[in-house]
Amino acid sequence: MERLLKSTTAFGLAIAALTAPALAGMDEAKQFLDTEIDGMSVLSRGEQEEEMNWFIDAAQPFKGMDIKVVSETIATHEYESKVLAPAFSAITGINITHDLIGEGDVVEKLQTQMQSGENIYDAYVNDSDLIGTHWRYQQVRNLTDWMANEGSAVTSPTLDLDDFIGTQFTTAPDGKLYQLPDQQFANLYWFRYDWFTDPAIMAEFKEKYGYDLGVPVNWTAYQDIAEFFTGREIDGKQVYGNMDYGKKDPSLGWRYTDAWMSMAGMGDKGEPNGLPVDEWGIRVDEDSRPVGACVDRGGAANSPAAVYAVNKAIDWLQNYSPPAAQGMTFSEAGPVPGQGEIAQQMFMYTTFVASLVDPSLPVMNEDGTPKWRLAPSPHGAYWEEGMKVGYQDVGSWTLMKSTPEDRAKAAWLYAQFVTSKTVDMKKADVGLTFIRESTINSEHFSERATKLGGLVEFYRSPDRVRWSPTGTNVPDYPKLAQLWWQNIGDAMSGAKTTQAALDSLCSDMEKVMERLERAGVQGDIGPKMNPKEDPEYWLSQPGSPKPKLDNENPAPITISYDELVASWQ
Repeated sequence: MERLLKSTTAFGLAIAALTAPALAGMDEAKQFLDTEIDGMSVLSRGEQEEEMNWFIDAAQPFKGMDIKVVSETIATHEYESKVLAPAFSAITGINITHDLIGEGDVVEKLQTQMQSGENIYDAYVNDSDLIGTHWRYQQVRNLTDWMANEGSAVTSPTLDLDDFIGTQFTTAPDGKLYQLPDQQFANLYWFRYDWFTDPAIMAEFKEKYGYDLGVPVNWTAYQDIAEFFTGREIDGKQVYGNMDYGKKDPSLGWRYTDAWMSMAGMGDKGEPNGLPVDEWGIRVDEDSRPVGACVDRGGAANSPAAVYAVNKAIDWLQNYSPPAAQGMTFSEAGPVPGQGEIAQQMFMYTTFVASLVDPSLPVMNEDGTPKWRLAPSPHGAYWEEGMKVGYQDVGSWTLMKSTPEDRAKAAWLYAQFVTSKTVDMKKADVGLTFIRESTINSEHFSERATKLGGLVEFYRSPDRVRWSPTGTNVPDYPKLAQLWWQNIGDAMSGAKTTQAALDSLCSDMEKVMERLERAGVQGDIGPKMNPKEDPEYWLSQPGSPKPKLDNENPAPITISYDELVASWQ
């Protein structure tokens, strides 16, 4: 991966340096297609040149402009920033600076631009988790109307929105598309397939627990497997049965808002998100207006199921994970399973797959196939069929209304370039964050599938749409998201009990929603808070919030991985 980025980065920078003073055009495009794409596209060479020619023509009015865009730092965006941005600049004459910063910083910059009206960036790769925010505040250009009107001349005829797999997550209840997917990754269960299929290990597990070692279907089985592997020595290394992260950092909040609570069973049934109570514990009314987050208003963020969810994560982090994990962030923890000491991980963001397929890693076989596999994450004791099963990140191009029109048009051209059919397969090959059906179903990824541990099979399965981002119940993601890591951090550190931390969290969320209601800034789709009731009133109603279960450790269930994959076909 690193060697690939270095070589392609060198190409991109060389192109930019050589052509900066000159007129950009087809010569640069052909060199890019020859040297970088090199046939790795769903389009024929002739179709690639036609698509590049359209970009060159459409960019003419904006040549010489300096455009700034921003995204979080993951492999896909590193490739865009270091390779595709210089290539686009050379081909079109629009000078792109693609900044890479932390995801929390991206949200902070966007929030500042929303509040100040100052044009900080000309486009953001902003998670679709903010769809409820964008729909309610109306501070981003809705792309449906933009492409039909002001942006029509800079909207590619080969964009092919129907080929994108994530537009349902970037479309608001008003039916308008607000963001264009740039990368997607799911959180899945990761495990050492070689260990789980070792006859001696399987026999020992069966003798100790009385059932077969396999992919855990529920959290009881996951805990048994975590206990079984933790502390044993395999291949000369001490093994741990769980991997996670616990540092009080913005990424700790995503760890929980990214469907952990719904996987435990906190919310209501409903896909892609629980309704009326979602995976944040926020309840909405029949008009999609948020009405509460605490149990006494019909929310679930401090409900027994939420307490169970957080307690399980803390327990597993402390008892079955490497000690250093408690001080790690999202980005620090991601590559750790590749070091060969982790038996399983409940919550693996597949953006890290690109870093786990390095042939030199101890988790890879000599033939380039992985010793690990990916599968659906198990669910908790409160989960019921029909509930959300997991999270999918959809980082998406977002154009703020505060960005001047000419700058937005130039940035929109870049957004389409890095998601174009010419470029997409190569970008997916580097970052493994699929956005196009044509790329997923390509012959190239059929050939590469055996070396990606089930990732391709997952994205080709009908199941993939069940993994979804944060939905529209969340009225202001930037303001509410920061409350999660601060309050959950108090539970993780022991500064507060889990119940006290979640009581504080839901109360803090409601204060924000009450301020939004008083201000009226979101009109008739903004919060309209419920009156407080005795919590027992809501706990006795059907659905979420749910009363405490007498048994939070139901009988363990596992399934054969090969049977599971067969069900995806």
